[in-house]
Amino acid sequence: MARYGSMYGPDITFTGVPRCDLADPASYTDAVAVILGAPYDAGTSYRAGARMGPMALRSCDYSEHTGSRPHLALRVDPLLDLGVVDAGDVEMAPTETQRSLAALQDAVLTLARAGKIPVVLGGDHTVAQPDITALAEHFGYGRLAVIHFDAHADTGDIQFGSLYGHGLPMRRVIESGAVRGEKFLQIGLRGYWPEPPELAWMAEQGMRCYEMAEIARRGLDRVLTEAMTIATQDTDGVYLSVDIDVCDPAAAPGTGTPEPGGLTARELLDAVRRIGRAVPLVGLEIVEVAPPYDHADITAMLGNRVVLETLSGIARRRADAAAGTVWDEATPLMAGRVSAAPPPVEPPEHERSL
Repeated sequence: MARYGSMYGPDITFTGVPRCDLADPASYTDAVAVILGAPYDAGTSYRAGARMGPMALRSCDYSEHTGSRPHLALRVDPLLDLGVVDAGDVEMAPTETQRSLAALQDAVLTLARAGKIPVVLGGDHTVAQPDITALAEHFGYGRLAVIHFDAHADTGDIQFGSLYGHGLPMRRVIESGAVRGEKFLQIGLRGYWPEPPELAWMAEQGMRCYEMAEIARRGLDRVLTEAMTIATQDTDGVYLSVDIDVCDPAAAPGTGTPEPGGLTARELLDAVRRIGRAVPLVGLEIVEVAPPYDHADITAMLGNRVVLETLSGIARRRADAAAGTVWDEATPLMAGRVSAAPPPVEPPEHERSL
């Protein structure tokens, strides 16, 4: 099998990281994390366009695509420190739902078995089902927790007469046993869906859902602390699923089902960076970036930063573990970067009178 290319547009990589081929393990042996595109949006219920998400997420950055992104606060370079490489896009024909999802599941499972962290660029949220299932196949059914940022719960049963769609994947992975309901943590829900039948099903599964009113009252930091505590007890890894519509449409208009009243861009970036630092992530996805509805690329830029901030958190976590320290990201930017200036050198005695 040749390396995955790009389904839509030129074959570029995420901010210029090296290419790899999943059929050639030597091409990603040294990588901690591997980028994987999932350009699928046939599961959308309103506005399509997320199939163009992987291309936008890879390319939307004002800096030169050097494959290096030093983080100012964490003092790591996530792309270099983690040896990030890009496998390209899984072939996901919009007319072949089951074949497309199976191909993505196989690719994620390949990376998990190789001990790598898959970083999936969606695509609509349908892709969460094969992503999570593949990791459950590797780590064990019921052994994963999921932290899910979204405006919507995605726990519907049927969508347009189908068991597959972007409003359904979280029900499917709980029904299959891939994830226990009480280990499914949802952050940012708001609006007018799900309706009472779905909410009743969610309660029966023991799901913990943090609606925006609760987040506003308690504070996002406290909510994250609680969610991460639940996610890391009696599990073997945590999966991070970020639907960009968790943010208010002012920060992320380029998405299929925008819902006013969400997180700010800063809140989301701080949250995923903290999660990357604090919990043992075994995979992550960023979904529902739909470039046709974006303005000035602000949604794609935010999605790109979600990936970078999460990877920076992972890189800092690994650096702290190796050094036996915990870096304080509030350290002043210039602190410790230059050693103290040496004392002035006295001129030789014969020059002092000149």
